[in-house]
Amino acid sequence: MAAMAECDVIMAAPEGPGGLDSDEEARREAESFKEQGNVYYAKKDYNEAYNYYTKAIDTCPHNASYYGNRAATLMMLGRFREALGDSQQSVRLDDCFVRGHLREGKCHLSLGNAMAASRCFQRVLELDHKNTQAQQELKNASAVLEYEKIAEIDFEKRDFRKAVFCMDRALEFAPACHRFKILKAECLALLGRYPEAQSVASDILRMDSTNADALYVRGLCLYYEDCIEKAVQFFIQALRMAPDHEKACMACRNAKALKAKKEDGNKAFKEGNYKLAYELYTEALGIDPNNIKTNAKLYCNRGTVNSKLRKLEEAIDDCTNAIKLDDTYIKAYLRRAQCYMDTEQYEDAVRDYEKVYQTEKTKEHKQLLKNAQLELKKSKRKDYYKILGVDKNASEDEIKKAYRKRALMHHPDRHSGASAEVQKEEEKKFKEVGEAFTILSDPKKKARYDSGQDLEEDGLNMGDFDANNIFKAFFGGPGGFSFEDGKTLC
Repeated sequence: MAAMAECDVIMAAPEGPGGLDSDEEARREAESFKEQGNVYYAKKDYNEAYNYYTKAIDTCPHNASYYGNRAATLMMLGRFREALGDSQQSVRLDDCFVRGHLREGKCHLSLGNAMAASRCFQRVLELDHKNTQAQQELKNASAVLEYEKIAEIDFEKRDFRKAVFCMDRALEFAPACHRFKILKAECLALLGRYPEAQSVASDILRMDSTNADALYVRGLCLYYEDCIEKAVQFFIQALRMAPDHEKACMACRNAKALKAKKEDGNKAFKEGNYKLAYELYTEALGIDPNNIKTNAKLYCNRGTVNSKLRKLEEAIDDCTNAIKLDDTYIKAYLRRAQCYMDTEQYEDAVRDYEKVYQTEKTKEHKQLLKNAQLELKKSKRKDYYKILGVDKNASEDEIKKAYRKRALMHHPDRHSGASAEVQKEEEKKFKEVGEAFTILSDPKKKARYDSGQDLEEDGLNMGDFDANNIFKAFFGGPGGFSFEDGKTLC
């Protein structure tokens, strides 16, 4: 940049033969302003240099070098659009002004117009075919054209990471190109890198508050962060600046539709109309598959609806989809964990509650994890309630009746004529029924069993357990039952 933007120190030629004294005086004054501008330029005081070059131009407005120098100064200040105007004026005044063409090309390139830049650098080579700077800048312009082309293809293929890479490379040569910055920002937003996308868009809006593309990207970031109401405001602003902005129009329409469907679904849920809520959340999920955060919430909401409808497996699937979209979504983990608990999938429930507790170490989450771990521990023991076929809240009489029925069903004498394999299986079940009755008929043992404590602490060794003794005690002594008539003998 410094070499390219070097100011010109050649003396201005007289405007015509035999100029008037007043014209000569004006030229001398303009030259004085230019020399002072050169001094400030050398000191890198570009604002003062700009002021003196402007005075030179005002005094003598037909000198190409004055415009060239002011263009160089504006380039150092990063004001490439203004610099472009000055460099173009300089070559209009002198088409053989090599530095003027170089500066015009550099301004075009910095602003992202690589085709126009190439034409300027080719003109320099026509004037000076050995100009190494023009040769290099021509290669830079070709590189920018190639990066731009690849980025557009990658964007269509939704390969946003590669598009960002190409735009970063292009911006090394075209640092003032809003178009490249906007494409990069849009790709960052679509990649979920919202702070970076917001930063790029905000930088552009600081320079141009009416830039519709930048307003659209700001809205897009908010939209994807589930700040839909604020997003709509930015989309509307973008459409005010550019009524034909197709992306802003579509995004605005999607945002409004998502907001309406989600709110209608929430209303139906609160009113207890779960079927309608399910339908509305499903419709909302079809509006925009790219809106990850909002869709994660919609899946979780639909999972809650399914849990209310006791469609627990469907609820688990919805929560899983929510987590796939947003693996930090605590509410979805909690909802899925509860569904796992309700379907007795305790290992999965423990895994989800551990994830929640690692993220948010609250007393409530710690207790939920402990409860799940307890249920998991209990689930690995024999389920005596299931063995007897009774509910966990069964009364003493219900437990006795259940034992009587199951003990008679599985007693070895009843299956004496069966195969050895069947006899072995029925003997095993008979023993388990006796174990279950022994535990559940004793209030103390039952309480310890229900709380998940180890029964061995009570001195009960199930390995030495004799189911026949329980059976005999229950039915009133040895030989007191006949399987022929199914009645107790007198």
